[in-house]
Amino acid sequence: MILNIREQWEESERERLCSHAMLSSETGGRSKEIPPCTVRTAFQRDRDRIIHSKSFRRLKYKTQVFLSPRGDHYRTRLTHTLEVSQVARTMARALRLNEDLAEAIALGHDLGHTPFGHIGEATLDQLMPTGFRHNLQSLRMVERLENDGRGLNLTMEVRDGILTHSGDQEPMTLEGWCVRRADRIAYINHDIDDAIRAGILQESKLPVNCLQVLGNTHGQRINTMILDVVNTSMGRPFIRMSPKVTQASDELRTFLFDHVYHDGWRAKEEQRCDYVLRELFHLYMRHQEQMPAEYQEIAALEGKERAVCDFLACMTDRYAIDLFTQIYVPNAFPKR
Repeated sequence: MILNIREQWEESERERLCSHAMLSSETGGRSKEIPPCTVRTAFQRDRDRIIHSKSFRRLKYKTQVFLSPRGDHYRTRLTHTLEVSQVARTMARALRLNEDLAEAIALGHDLGHTPFGHIGEATLDQLMPTGFRHNLQSLRMVERLENDGRGLNLTMEVRDGILTHSGDQEPMTLEGWCVRRADRIAYINHDIDDAIRAGILQESKLPVNCLQVLGNTHGQRINTMILDVVNTSMGRPFIRMSPKVTQASDELRTFLFDHVYHDGWRAKEEQRCDYVLRELFHLYMRHQEQMPAEYQEIAALEGKERAVCDFLACMTDRYAIDLFTQIYVPNAFPKR
């Protein structure tokens, strides 16, 4: 007799998860129905599809905050994704929500991020007539661009969580809310850590009133935020922090924007990254035949801007730089 492990796991979910959790057996389904797996639930299957995707592997070489850092310990878009996953899973497990769903959403939430982080996002937002948002591009990645244009065929709940991890639209599941909260918790804390490592910030300069609430160390702050979400949300149909911790977290985030994200220390780097993407965008708008065949097909179906945007958004930092160098740096200059 062959055991159906998936059915056993689905029964386990019904027994142990809270009434607000999203059960794997009650998923809204996929765009294209497929036979169920005998081992994995629908959300476990989505997690695996994301991990094995090309766009997930590319996150290793995409910027989080620091562009081409010389140290080994700075976050990339991939390590950020893993930290978001860890935080979201911890909260989901503590709240008796569906940890597999939270993990799948977290692993997929930034698949559409551009090279050069939010610098690249801002550039494409200016270049695209319809604008550009990385959450929308992440959804497009799993629905349209991955798997040779067939997409990953993920469940409704995972796609919704990827779309709503940022922006105005709210998640339809509490697991999606866990990821939305985890994303902010993760980047506030690890971006402070990286900025201190880079000498951009000094720990002694962090706002004292925030530290009094959240803690003096990276570990204390992230632990305070997670525990506060769990204690505030336990048994309730929402995922949020208490007003006190929310205020301290928001003030710390504002401090980061003022002293790290929008500060002048990386203005020259931002200008270079913006220039690289703009030049590549205009080049391929003129010569779409130079793009890979899959993007030429998108151009024929959805327009040149859409195709060029997809091509650039899929690039890693180093691929964009190498491509720009190959095209625009004359070979006539020999290395000495």
